[in-house]
Amino acid sequence: MPIIPGLEGTFNTVCTKYDRWRPTYVKAVYDDIFKACPLNKASRALEVGIGTGQATSPILETGCQLTAVELGDQMAAFVREKFKEYPHFSVVHCPFQDYECQDNSFHLIYSASAFHWIPEEIGYQKVYHALKPGGVFARFANHPFKDKGREILHTEMQKVYARYGFPGPESQEYSEENARKRALIAEKYGFTDISYHLYRRTRTFTAAEYVQLLGTYSDHIALGEKLLPFAAEIQSVIEAHGGVITLYDTIDLQLARKPE
Repeated sequence: MPIIPGLEGTFNTVCTKYDRWRPTYVKAVYDDIFKACPLNKASRALEVGIGTGQATSPILETGCQLTAVELGDQMAAFVREKFKEYPHFSVVHCPFQDYECQDNSFHLIYSASAFHWIPEEIGYQKVYHALKPGGVFARFANHPFKDKGREILHTEMQKVYARYGFPGPESQEYSEENARKRALIAEKYGFTDISYHLYRRTRTFTAAEYVQLLGTYSDHIALGEKLLPFAAEIQSVIEAHGGVITLYDTIDLQLARKPE
């Protein structure tokens, strides 16, 4: 979905729905992260933009000390409760731009579908200073794409989006070149050992489920009072074309290391 500056706080209003409908990440993502940066009880990790914790459990299960930074007060409260059984987990409620910590503090810093909200030069420099020498930055995200098996459905949905005045889902599937370019950003800020990985999956929703998912996207939330009639139209279109929709996800992971 399009990224509209200034809407990063909208997710705070839909915590329960966000936690229910936003996807977690495939095991292979964490396998690759842990190859680059093994974690144990002596490790310190930082999550930038935890949201409702879609990316968090596999990190916590290593036993490491995890600090999460979260912009939204309701989301910060949500994950404090969600992960209260982990004694080495803590949440700081503030924008990452304002987060303060000593240099050389963390073995791993990671961000899942959140780092694009932070100005590049601020985010990468802050991560670089906060990492220990040899520490790893892992940036990953999920990129949903249209139902490839139902082109008519996609066309009809685009007509609804046009009537409500915004472009709708991405018109191009996330590519290896997109991932490569994103990975190379870290090079400008002094990182080395840069790599990227792609993972594919599909998710299928009923019409009613899909509009619940749409209600967790910032640009859709920004529709305000128009969201309900928009969602009703989208649901009707899906129901008229088989009753289900399948998203083709690409998950990208970029890894970069602070030099020793």
